[in-house]
Amino acid sequence: MSVLRPFRATDLFKFNNINLDIWTETYGISFYLSYLARWPDLCCAQEAPSGRMMGYIIGKAEGQNLEWHGHITALTVAPEYRRLSLARKMVDLLEYVSDKGYKGYFVDLYVRCTNAVAISMYERMGYSVYRRVREYYGSLGMGRAGKDEEDAFDMRKPLSRDTGRRSVRANGREFIVSAHDVS
Repeated sequence: MSVLRPFRATDLFKFNNINLDIWTETYGISFYLSYLARWPDLCCAQEAPSGRMMGYIIGKAEGQNLEWHGHITALTVAPEYRRLSLARKMVDLLEYVSDKGYKGYFVDLYVRCTNAVAISMYERMGYSVYRRVREYYGSLGMGRAGKDEEDAFDMRKPLSRDTGRRSVRANGREFIVSAHDVS
């Protein structure tokens, strides 16, 4: 039985088994610590009985007025612990806190357009593509030099305050914006 618990600063020393996945965006220590300091209730970890980290999610609350929302900055599960619904449990917690605690209108995330497995998982969780963001991901993370070249889908799921479902767009895959147009 695993434990879903708050993400701690000391977890930064034991999450290599998770972050070495090619789909996982890795950040500097100061980035993680700034999230933990500002939005500790939107950051959690899944831990095995042995103490080994199984996965984590870090998020934030951002936006203004009708665009106030929760954001999934990073969600990842170690390969050996996938397909156990761990991601769903972590996303459920972030959505709950974004809805009840922060009173957000929706939760959003960015995912590489080529990451079909993640896109399918998020769609099963109720997320839909709101827009395609051109050149959102840099190519340097994929072991290539050059300019930004990978697009992302901005996926969103409405929360209880979004009674008009403004955060959902039927033709999101065809609605294309530049990475410079997203904040």
